[in-house]
Amino acid sequence: MSLNSTAVPASGLEPAVALLAGKRIAVLTGAGVSTDSGIPDYRGEGAPVRTPMTFQQYLTSADYRKRYWAGSHLGWKRFDAAQPNTGHLAIATMERRGIVGGVVTQNVDGLHLRAGSGHVVDLHGSMDRVRCLTCGQFYARANIADRLEQLNPWLVATDDIVLSPDGDVEIEDVDAFSVPDCSVCGGILKPDVVFFGELVPREKFDEARALIKRADALIIAGSSLVVNSGIRLFEQAARRRLPVIVINRGQTKVDHRATLKIESGTSETLVELLDRLS
Repeated sequence: MSLNSTAVPASGLEPAVALLAGKRIAVLTGAGVSTDSGIPDYRGEGAPVRTPMTFQQYLTSADYRKRYWAGSHLGWKRFDAAQPNTGHLAIATMERRGIVGGVVTQNVDGLHLRAGSGHVVDLHGSMDRVRCLTCGQFYARANIADRLEQLNPWLVATDDIVLSPDGDVEIEDVDAFSVPDCSVCGGILKPDVVFFGELVPREKFDEARALIKRADALIIAGSSLVVNSGIRLFEQAARRRLPVIVINRGQTKVDHRATLKIESGTSETLVELLDRLS
């Protein structure tokens, strides 16, 4: 691994192409991959300051669950309507052509699957699934959204809501809000995503590690790698001395250790890499 990574524009990808040509690539993506689909970044320029709800708050407080589900429901339809962008499509095309072995994503938007990627490890879960914390029953998010609307017909989304990267909207007045429970056992329902303060499921992380273990190179796209799970996967690649290419606008926690840092938007860079590596 180089100790002096080089920042290059998207128009000068020759060093990246030289490092990646002929190799089986694993891709790790973060929120920056989905910004061109209209889903905001957590830490990019102009991102709103947020204090995310923790898993402990959600688990122990009915008021917190009301606030979460009210805000989450308001943002859900816009979040669910987002379409894969050219970056998602480029990754899926590289997988079909045997260039990419799979993608590990920190995003919960499901856009890699909608783009056609076949091997996706959704490290932090997916917003289109809901799970009962008591009996483990799974539900489609659309089903729970229908139940929420039946229980709370007064709750109407407006055009001026501020959407977050996880599909949530900040909302305070939730006293009259009703939260559906599990129709099987009456237990607490929770979107099948990893909350702050909650651990990534062991089996998910093992699947991500296995994908990187099979790879000859790693592309990290649209992630500042602030979250510990991403850093751990980078460290696995670093221990194996794999070439690591970071594509991100703005600083990441591994800029000084990556083999190459590309300071550019993910969509245009991934499209150009697809063209150069095919």
